[in-house]
Amino acid sequence: MSERIAKQWLADIVRTAQQRDHLAHMNLISKSVSVTGIPGFESIGYEDWAKQTQHEFKQGVIADIHYTGLKIRAATDARIMFVTHESITADDGTQIAQGIECLLEKEADGQWRLVQQRVLGTEETRAYLPELNH
Repeated sequence: MSERIAKQWLADIVRTAQQRDHLAHMNLISKSVSVTGIPGFESIGYEDWAKQTQHEFKQGVIADIHYTGLKIRAATDARIMFVTHESITADDGTQIAQGIECLLEKEADGQWRLVQQRVLGTEETRAYLPELNH
């Protein structure tokens, strides 16, 4: 069940980005979200995420997003922590590929939203997702 929820959430992130549906995209993110592990930033919150994605969607900056591998680290009825590998390709061909640890929480309205995301280092990504090792 938790794997199905996580996969659906990832599919929804991709779909809303491809459709440039900012409102639907941000509905997948908790107002209390905290993103850590991004070089040069202590942490990024909801407002920063909203501004960045609004710009990217309006400008058509994102050409492709996809996720490879999924490992559930912990799950309860209201929270799911998982690790996946994220690849984002910009319209100019630039690519960001990184492991991420995500914590989804089922909020009061019944919607699963991202409350925490941590960008993982290469070694940690390889440890969690050994199938990505080449």
